Amino acid sequence: MTATPGLATPASPHRAAPDLFRAVFRRHAAGVAVITARGADGPVGFTATSLTSVSAEPPLLSFGIGTGSSSWAAISGAGHVGVHILGEHQQELAATFARSGADRFAAPTVWREGPEGVPLLDGVLAWTVCAVHARVPAGDHRLVLAEVVGGDPAGAGRPLLYHQGRFTALRD
Repeated sequence: MTATPGLATPASPHRAAPDLFRAVFRRHAAGVAVITARGADGPVGFTATSLTSVSAEPPLLSFGIGTGSSSWAAISGAGHVGVHILGEHQQELAATFARSGADRFAAPTVWREGPEGVPLLDGVLAWTVCAVHARVPAGDHRLVLAEVVGGDPAGAGRPLLYHQGRFTALRD
């Protein structure tokens, strides 16, 4: 067995190096979502691959957001957020919401104001509006725990995935 230089050596006896952590999670295929909220200066949003189903009763989900993110100020105070599951046809939308400094809600992004004032993106596979229950500190991120209060799962298509540092689609 050979080790990749710099990746297998932990930074301390109790913590893996950040490069190792990133290399491991590049191997994990994840669904792609966009999280939105109404901010003081208008809508905000970001691409997330950390979306997780937490509980069916009550219907809870979680996602992570970096505290250095441009969306954090709005998410940190939002009572409600929108969670959008992207389809494989939405790679450019995912890239727009992942790009620092992008005008994410400008054309060609199509969106509308939904329940609780949450920005909702058109053309997604599914969306939910969620009431935020908690923001849990987790390193340089916060885990947001939210309860689904409404949504629509009726979008057409197959899910967009993130794997090996790029957006991709399912293969049959």
